Amino acid sequence: MNLEQIDHLALRCASLQATADWYIRTLGFEHVYPGHGGGIPLFLRLGTTFLTLFPQKENDPPAKNGQAWHLALRAPTYADFQSAQTELTAKGIVVEFRDHEISHSIYFSDPDGFLLEITTYDLKK
Repeated sequence: MNLEQIDHLALRCASLQATADWYIRTLGFEHVYPGHGGGIPLFLRLGTTFLTLFPQKENDPPAKNGQAWHLALRAPTYADFQSAQTELTAKGIVVEFRDHEISHSIYFSDPDGFLLEITTYDLKK
């Protein structure tokens, strides 16, 4: 078996369009394959990372251990990492910084409360 990278992460959303708009406006994702499958799921892409957004249904079971916990996006340089932190803060998004010794990360949530991380392994300040 030869695997290369994560293809996509599927998220259940209270409002597909509000969540898509947030990822597009806040993190720079783009909406791809519009109308595919009648518009469900919505496909978003950032580089080679895809998100598929599904509507939260009343009968969907709550998240359990082993299901998606968070999505981490990598900033290639420390300057990019700092810029992301500044941009998010300017948009009123509260971020939490963590020093993981081998990397630095900021954590924040999307409109549905899903935990997001931006991390960099470039610790040159």
